[in-house]
Amino acid sequence: MDAQKRSMRTIPYSGVLNNICGLIGVPLSRLTSETAAAINNLFYSNVRQLWGRGNWTDISPYGEARFVGDLLRRSFASSLRSKLGFLISRPATELLKHHLDPNNHNGAVFLGLNGIVVKSHGSANALDEAAYLILHTLHLPLDKIDPFLDARLLPEEIEAVLAMIERRVTDRVPASYLTNEAWLGTYNFYVDERVIVPRSFIAELIPERFSPWVSDADSVTRILELCTGSGCLAIMMADAFDNAQVDAVDISADALAVAARNVATYELQDRVNLIQSDLYQNVPAGQYDLIITNPPYVNSGSMATLPKEYLHEPQIALAGGDDGMDLVRTIVREAADRLTEDGILMVEIGNERAFAEAAFEGLPMTWVSTSAGDDMVFLVQAQDLRDWLN
Repeated sequence: MDAQKRSMRTIPYSGVLNNICGLIGVPLSRLTSETAAAINNLFYSNVRQLWGRGNWTDISPYGEARFVGDLLRRSFASSLRSKLGFLISRPATELLKHHLDPNNHNGAVFLGLNGIVVKSHGSANALDEAAYLILHTLHLPLDKIDPFLDARLLPEEIEAVLAMIERRVTDRVPASYLTNEAWLGTYNFYVDERVIVPRSFIAELIPERFSPWVSDADSVTRILELCTGSGCLAIMMADAFDNAQVDAVDISADALAVAARNVATYELQDRVNLIQSDLYQNVPAGQYDLIITNPPYVNSGSMATLPKEYLHEPQIALAGGDDGMDLVRTIVREAADRLTEDGILMVEIGNERAFAEAAFEGLPMTWVSTSAGDDMVFLVQAQDLRDWLN
């Protein structure tokens, strides 16, 4: 029995660990002692389920390879992936195919770990985000994955992918910060930690130029966006409304620096005017046909329970006070003097419809349908707003 126990203790370090390192294309020296210990502990907790009791000395080189294969196909693989995430994959020559094959049920979608947030940060699901991160890291086209599923990766490419995935899974850094880009529809924007990751249901409404509420898009000449962040909505609005000048406002100089980079990329410096201002404070005099905003609206209760991904974002761009309506109240009330006679105010408030209706009781609000339902965005006509205030 002592000999059996001694043999069992040596398995992870003498054979299995080396085999695992070979499978993932990572030198044994790269593993920290904590990672090796975690593998060791997980190994012992699962090994009896795979091989039964006893016979620990009967692990020949062939048997060891078969044993590792069993580990990667059965319960140990699931347990190990759930705790170490990025560590286990197929051989390097099949890295892409393994992680992107929806038929692989042994933890292939390595970003689909407990608590990992992808949908609200730009990806529809973990599989899409895994594909995006791998393709971006390898400088492959994002819309043509099939030709590369059998790609053979160089050691440095494998290392780059693993490093990217480790930061995403372990540090919970949003994918857009890792790649310095975010997509809204067909529009691509530069982003970093100075701005929140662009995500807006208003963006879905821009290609149709807010029809049917805006009956003549060509007559729209002045647009104001409050809380512009990276400038994405202002840029999309300028692109959609050809005759409009867009004033884009943010209180953060850092955010406006990012917005300026995006405006320059789309060569819209002559049509998008960036203004540092606390809401309307420094906005030039005059009225606007459209005022849009995706302001900080997360209520204090929700702020306290945000997933870790959100903690990497500027909190000033998220927190909206006790009921999430602190800034929204100012935006709505002061819009009355800033809208033209037929002007429209459009406000995105996420999951805070109940708080918004309580804050603006009696105000005629039209809840606009988006991909997330009818609770995320409301619009108010200028005359209705003025009547409500009076």
